[in-house]
Amino acid sequence: MRQSMTGFASRQDEGLGLRWTWELRGVNAKGLDLRLRLPDWIDGLEAQVRARAAAALTRGNVQIGLRITSATEDGTQRLDEPQLAAVLDAMMTIEQAAMSLGLSLAPSTAADIVALRGVMTAEAPEIDQSDLTAVLLADFDVALAEFITMRRAEGDKLAAVLTRQTEEIAALVDEAEARAAARAPAQAERLKAQLARVMENTDGLDETRIAQELALLATKADVTEEIDRLRAHVTAARDLLRAEGAVGRKLDFLMQEFNREANTLCSKSGDAALTTTGLALKTVIEQMREQVQNVE
Repeated sequence: MRQSMTGFASRQDEGLGLRWTWELRGVNAKGLDLRLRLPDWIDGLEAQVRARAAAALTRGNVQIGLRITSATEDGTQRLDEPQLAAVLDAMMTIEQAAMSLGLSLAPSTAADIVALRGVMTAEAPEIDQSDLTAVLLADFDVALAEFITMRRAEGDKLAAVLTRQTEEIAALVDEAEARAAARAPAQAERLKAQLARVMENTDGLDETRIAQELALLATKADVTEEIDRLRAHVTAARDLLRAEGAVGRKLDFLMQEFNREANTLCSKSGDAALTTTGLALKTVIEQMREQVQNVE
């Protein structure tokens, strides 16, 4: 395991009379969910950014944003008259609706309207879009690499936590095996008492049915298979934590298997000490399951 789904990267650069900032943020998700906020006036940029991100990432909710402004000192802006007209029409509609309800709205000033998004736009220099797309994509590749580096750093920390929790589970499985062995004398006495009750009610029962009942009693108390499967799951977890690539889904499934065996161990325990160990085992498994949700 090498990557967490949590990460952040920000990169600023400028060229061709423009200044821009790339930002990438990632959190956990069941699959890969790419959410892009890019200027829509750069033809083809979004498709290429999406393709590059999808090729480098496997899972996670990843937000990718790009802000572009003029790099000139004066920051020349112009009034977007169609946008202004749309804003004024919307304001008139709102005021009329408010008046019909007997509501009084505070008057708007010119400064209030100019401050609204889209009313004033930056004067963009004449730029060849293919040149701009090329430099933006080159910068995005650097930002994406930084994002992946951070996810790997988070992944290394996460792997250390998961490795420690896996070893806690392994120790508790050993403890459960020891406590299961220690309960053997009491378990034998309990089985004898149950056997006596069965034998007292054998009138009309054939030997095959009696044998089945006795086997069922013994099976209900035996936790050998649960211990063996828990050990096999520990081995699988260790292997996955050392593996390359995206292993989050496999780890998540493995945690379900861990929890199933721990539940069965507790239900078959019949012993206070073994039940205590089983509950401790379930606690660590749940803590590990929460951490696994962040693994790519």
